[in-house]
Amino acid sequence: DKLVDEAADGSQVAGAVSPFQANAISKDATTAYATVTFKVKADALTDADKNHLKDAIAQAKHAGLTVEVGGDALATQPAAGGAAEGIGIAIAALVLLITFGSLTAAGLPLLTALIGVGVSMAAIMALSSAFGLSSTTGTLATMLGLACGIDYAVFIVSRYREERAKGHTPQEAAGLATGTAGSAVVFAGLTVVIALAGLSVIGIPMLTKMGLAAAGAVMIGVFIALTLVPALLGFWPNAVLSRNARKRGRIKEGGQNNGGSRWARFVLRRPLPVLLLSVAGLGALAVPVMDLQLGMPGDEAKPTSTTERRAYDDLAKGFGPGFNGPLSIVVDARSATNPKAAVTTIEKKIKATDGVV
Repeated sequence: DKLVDEAADGSQVAGAVSPFQANAISKDATTAYATVTFKVKADALTDADKNHLKDAIAQAKHAGLTVEVGGDALATQPAAGGAAEGIGIAIAALVLLITFGSLTAAGLPLLTALIGVGVSMAAIMALSSAFGLSSTTGTLATMLGLACGIDYAVFIVSRYREERAKGHTPQEAAGLATGTAGSAVVFAGLTVVIALAGLSVIGIPMLTKMGLAAAGAVMIGVFIALTLVPALLGFWPNAVLSRNARKRGRIKEGGQNNGGSRWARFVLRRPLPVLLLSVAGLGALAVPVMDLQLGMPGDEAKPTSTTERRAYDDLAKGFGPGFNGPLSIVVDARSATNPKAAVTTIEKKIKATDGVV
């Protein structure tokens, strides 16, 4: 009771309901929960009110209670990006290094893609408050911005190296690469943008915002591939060439012998083993699909180190596994002769349904 009274004293608290008033106590009397409702959204809570709630919880813990907090009031939002993107960039760098046989040629697409993602994320963060963008919006934009940004830059760099191999000057090669491979970049980018914009057809505002933000990130990737990549090639015309080619000033046409060409020859010599290993690898990557669970992740998807996950587990243990996923049924009984009796009848029918606790 003291914990609930302390929590209710916050300036932004609309109300706090004691478990003894709401009958929110488990059958074995070991677990109880109190609901604290705020007047504002979680991201509008002041530090003073958050600290007030934390102090009340600390006092309850000092008194011997185990207290965990669910909901959004004290939850920390994960930042967009992280280990997954870092691993992806490292793998992309390795593939590009093997393909081009040049550290600079491998690094240029990564650099320009990261610049594009930086510009995109800056714009998303600047507009997030005005348009109510969630953290998942930035995550999707980061993933697609990196993927498309790297691919589109690779188109330009690869064609530039081909044109240099034909004997064109650096300026001519950059122009030809942008004019030819650049058209493929525009077409590929527009295809992705149209697909992402198509999420608005579903009619779910969150998906619409995610799709349009990611489409903007892809468009920025296209613009950078058509402008910044050729500009960098102009600043360092020979940097993306192989070491031997830099010594001669040009690539000998048909004489490229890098990791990509060696791998291609290996595949041609042993197509069947490579095919079988590839299929086996894809099958291994697809194994997690067997346990794929669809739906929006909640507190159950968070690590056990978070208080939200521990609160979720405690409620499931005390009140049953279905307690954290209630089904809310709204009954419009205005046209009924006796609304109260009609709702009671519906309630009894629902209770009699198999699986309903």
